[in-house]
Amino acid sequence: MRQKIAMILIFTLVPTSFLTIAEKNGKKQTETLHNFYTSKVRENSKIDTSDFNPASIDFSEIEITADKGKKENERIKRLPGQPKVEFKQYGGYVTVDRSAGRAYYYYFVEAHHSPRSSPLLLWLNGGPGCSSLGFGAMEEVGPFRVHSDARTLYLNNFSWNHAANVLFLESPAGVGFSYSNRSADLKSTGDRRSAVDNYNFLVNWLERFPEYKDRDFYIAGESYGGHYIPQLAQTILYHNQNPNHINNTIINLKGIIFGNPTINDETDLKGMYEYYESHALISRQTLDRILRYCDFTDSGNGLSTQCLIGILESERNTAALDVYNIYAPTCNTSPTNQAMNFDPCTDQYVHAYLNRPEVQQALHANITKIPYDWQACSKVIGEWQDSPATVIPLLKDLIAAGLRVWIYSGDLDGRVPVTSTKLSINLLKLNQTTPWLPWYLDGQVGGYTQIYEGNLTFTTVRGAGHEVPSYQPSRALFLIKHFLHGKHLPTSTNLTLFSSSHY
Repeated sequence: MRQKIAMILIFTLVPTSFLTIAEKNGKKQTETLHNFYTSKVRENSKIDTSDFNPASIDFSEIEITADKGKKENERIKRLPGQPKVEFKQYGGYVTVDRSAGRAYYYYFVEAHHSPRSSPLLLWLNGGPGCSSLGFGAMEEVGPFRVHSDARTLYLNNFSWNHAANVLFLESPAGVGFSYSNRSADLKSTGDRRSAVDNYNFLVNWLERFPEYKDRDFYIAGESYGGHYIPQLAQTILYHNQNPNHINNTIINLKGIIFGNPTINDETDLKGMYEYYESHALISRQTLDRILRYCDFTDSGNGLSTQCLIGILESERNTAALDVYNIYAPTCNTSPTNQAMNFDPCTDQYVHAYLNRPEVQQALHANITKIPYDWQACSKVIGEWQDSPATVIPLLKDLIAAGLRVWIYSGDLDGRVPVTSTKLSINLLKLNQTTPWLPWYLDGQVGGYTQIYEGNLTFTTVRGAGHEVPSYQPSRALFLIKHFLHGKHLPTSTNLTLFSSSHY
């Protein structure tokens, strides 16, 4: 009887698939992550949560497919409604599996200044199944934002191509404009398939843009990118050590940086409910119930009845909030109500803009006329087969390999909050080399930072939600500039290396 009640409650709480709840214009990145996490901890979940290990993955299908002469054909002269800019931008497809007809869409912007010497930065959004073009490029770190008319663009003065050449990738197939001619690829995918394809994409993209082969390379992103990014980084290191596999390609990976990332299921979930209670969103009694009765470990027995009661109490109390920025208005509150200069209805503007035929033509996108609209988060991917319960072993390996690793956390995000990230970092068992200190931008506290042995930096961004660059663009650009230069964030108002006036 206990199991029957539990199953009734779980199907009341969430759908049976992480991809079955959609808004009118598709799901938000944030909703997708929430539903996916809940599906992972279901007692009957079929998701493989074993560790990611590139040595156990079949990379035999990876091949060089890129046409070296194709680059100039993918130059974007101008996007509809775009203001004049001096930097170059490109968009197009790279085939990652010729036999399946699987191809990934990319959007690339060169740096505002010194593109020939600036590093190359790959941006990956999360979900899983959400678009780096729609979120990363059009709402966060890209050069343009979409006006509310969904027809014109305006400059993002804090675009990350003020610091690097930035590459956005829609991954896996079925996300955004990326596609596969093999229907099975859309019915089932996962972390391992994404890592193989992301690596294959990168190797082939570098063939098309060979001037970046020896450039310092970094990977950035957020949310479920906490899986994609270390998995791709580990895959790169694996192939760098085994260069005979694929065209002797050596990728000059220097570091990774990710925001509000999913790192470890158990601490991600515990930290979320602790954050809710500490910010007066749920009662202490609800938190105690969840911590006592919920087993979020990979070896746990699913969600008990008492656990589900606690979760339902939490859902009831937070249902009317955007828990990815607990103090921000929601779009249906008022289309003109903005939080920290970010319009909560931006998702709708981007959706409308990217589905305009003339925009797709300018982007060199949707060339196969996929039979569905571009969506911010995929509605066509069926099952996510594998998702490790933790990426802590990967982070340990990357730190040991000498990579620069930064983790940042918007302190208003309730979904993968600072409390979760702190708990996850503790699992690395690294000694702290600096105390917990405020960092500054233009004389104001930008957040707090702490450095650990092994080149790991953790920092918060004050006043930012889950998608940090959307809510605090100036602080986010300040952060990425220090990361790329290998400089600590200034913990005194007299130590500022960059200021917002430099942008």
